[in-house]
This record gives sequence, C-alpha cells and structure tokens, in this order.
Amino acid sequence: MWLIMAVLSALFAGLTSILAKCGIKKTDSDVATALRTVVVLLFSWTMVLIVGSYRNVAGIAPKALLFLVLSGLATGASWICYFKALSMGDVNKVVPIDKSSTVLTILLAIVLFGETSHLAVKLICTALLMVGVLLMIDKKTQGTGQKKSTWILYAIASAVFAALTSVLAKIGIEGVESNLGTAIRTGVVLAMSWLLVFVKGKQSALKNIDRRELVFIILSGFATGGSWLCYYYAIQNGVVSIVVPIDKLSIVVTVIFSYIVFKEKLSVRALAGLVLMVLGTVIMALCG
Repeated sequence: MWLIMAVLSALFAGLTSILAKCGIKKTDSDVATALRTVVVLLFSWTMVLIVGSYRNVAGIAPKALLFLVLSGLATGASWICYFKALSMGDVNKVVPIDKSSTVLTILLAIVLFGETSHLAVKLICTALLMVGVLLMIDKKTQGTGQKKSTWILYAIASAVFAALTSVLAKIGIEGVESNLGTAIRTGVVLAMSWLLVFVKGKQSALKNIDRRELVFIILSGFATGGSWLCYYYAIQNGVVSIVVPIDKLSIVVTVIFSYIVFKEKLSVRALAGLVLMVLGTVIMALCG
C-alpha cells in the first residue's frame, strides 16, 4: 500500500509544478505560495476530520511535535525558494535541481535510520540519480547576469531544505497519524509563508491577482495536498530511501506536461539524464 501511495504522491507532485507555474506568470511567487498553503491546510485538516485523528492531538509527544514543526519550517523554506526559482526559470531546468534533494535524503536515511539493506545497490542507484540530475541541468540556461544565477541559487536552496524536510518528518511522525502530522506541518508553513508576505509588504498584491492565475494557484494547492497526504503515509509506513526516489519520479510527469503546456523541449543530454534518474529509481524500488 505504501508503494502505491508513493506513486500517487509522484503523480500529484508532478502536476503541482505545472499548475503552480501557470499561476505565477503575473502573480508574485511569495503571495502565490501563501495562497496555495491555505488550500493545502484546508485539504489536510479535512482529511484529519474524516479519519478522526484529531482526537489524538493531545497525545502527541513533545519530541514528535518539535520535529513536525521543524519539518514544517524546512518545507516552508523549500516552497518559498522553489516557487521563486520556478517564477524565474524554465520548469525543465528548475525541477531537476530541486529533485537533487533525493541524493542527500537517501544518504541521510542510511546514516540516521540505518536503512542499509541492499546498501551497494542503493549507493549505485544514488550515483545514477546524481549523474542524471547533472545531465538534466542543461548548460544553456535562460537569462543573463544576476537573473541567470539567482534562480539556480533558489533551486539549490529548495533542494537542501526539501531533503531536511523528509528526514525531520520521518522522526516527527513516529507514533503520529500521517494525516494529522501533515496538517500540523501545513499550519507551520501557512504561518511562515504569510509572515513573509507581510514582512516584505506584498499584501497589497492580493487585490490585483489575475482570476485565471488564482484558479491555477488553488488547483496547485489541491495537487500539493494530495501529494503530501500520500507521501507522508508512505514514509511513515515504508522505507524512506525507497519512497523518496519514487516520489521524485514526479519529474517525469512534469517533463511531459511542461512539453504539452509550455512547449519546453528536452535536449538529448537532458533526456539521457532523465533516463538515468528513472532507471536508478526503479532499480532501488525493486530491490526494496
């Protein structure tokens, strides 16, 4: 069941990137992130009410709550950096860098959680993932000067925070129902994202949001909510070093839809990188 959830997480995550890109053509990325988080929060707490896990809030251990909060902060930072990068660069360039968080997550899972079964295979597959990511980061990046380098820095920061998110969440949801854990983390992200909007004085932009883009922002929030619920069920009940790379296969969904929607084509070099990433992920999942 956790493998199925991991696959669904990848599907929804892939759609998230495309929908979000459609929603930030004119809308500020920080404002869009804050609005999306409202949708995800409503989505996640609705699931908590449906499964009845709200009854367990009082029983959450302080350690678990601390790591859920830390995971939420890491998620918020990753989101802010990711959608900033997405607003400045092409989807097919930003996403591979963000997905490089897989490599760091796997290594941390091996060290911290002792997930050493089939260690040699995992390390080989991790190497394939890393090479694939490097190949997908096409040398022909758009823009010049500061704009050219800035989106890359945001994408790298997004990857680092995303890796921390998975590890912290794994610790935080031990003994906590996955839907409840997701809802608590989303509350932290909501507070963080809206605080950033008001600190930067961007709240006035809310009045002028394009209605069409608002629809895409809301849809991306639903996609994110679905991805999160599936993902954290999977890492709670499965093996982190296998769940994470499967989730990162969302890049395949993203590449397909970015070609359909934005006409972004992959070079031969980038396509070879995508094949290596998929190959490493599939082998790791089969060995798990």
